[in-house]
Amino acid sequence: MGKIISIANQKGGVGKTTTSVNLAASLGVLEKKILLIDADPQANATSALGIELNLENEKKTIYEVLENNIDIHNTIITTDSPNVDIIPSTLDLVGAEIELVNQDDREKMLTKQLEKINSKYDFILIDCPPSLGLITINCLCGSDSIIIPIQCEYFALEGLGKLMNTIRKIQSFYNNNLSIEGLLLTMYDSRLRLSNSVIEEVKMHFGDIVFDTIIQRNVRLSEATGFGKSIIKYDAHCRGAINYLNLAKEFIEKNQVITNYESQ
Repeated sequence: MGKIISIANQKGGVGKTTTSVNLAASLGVLEKKILLIDADPQANATSALGIELNLENEKKTIYEVLENNIDIHNTIITTDSPNVDIIPSTLDLVGAEIELVNQDDREKMLTKQLEKINSKYDFILIDCPPSLGLITINCLCGSDSIIIPIQCEYFALEGLGKLMNTIRKIQSFYNNNLSIEGLLLTMYDSRLRLSNSVIEEVKMHFGDIVFDTIIQRNVRLSEATGFGKSIIKYDAHCRGAINYLNLAKEFIEKNQVITNYESQ
């Protein structure tokens, strides 16, 4: 069974979508079969992988999956990133927050669909919206773990307590198997004393659950998104690509250790 990981932080601009897209691409290059689910109504992960919705697939998105209007198998699109498929998003997803409110088991709509496909992939990554609404709760209920990107800036820990509280509630009421995969420090600038202070503070508070890999600020990451490519496709030798490949290797190593431990 594939492991399902949500990439979430209700604070915007922390590198959540950048991480979702480029971790997926990096894991694909390392020969892992990946599904990326774009669960953000802004659909940035969809466009960042060069996917354009047309008359054929505009009604085959994560929105229709959550609304139970379509089988999840029919929404999967193959990307030009090796070993990476995607379920796209659309602005229609904004309406799902309201439309799901009166549904039975509204927190588990995505979970039921993911059960149909998680055996096809090594890892399923979910790019969550920058909020703690019903869509994000669906994502966390259906996930095995969560990666939390935190930017190396002044308000880095702002709102993190609220996210942790949401995770605890979901563990208590809906998904007691949900764990924290790790906190990922992003947008690091070695020239700034503040960036180093944030790293020290995060590691002091959270210790071993902070990834060793740190994503450095790199203009090529932004450029790649504008061209509808992962950083691996856009410039595999730049600092951003090296950072995400290192993250993918650390992620795989961590999960191999867990798998080996559980099998003993």
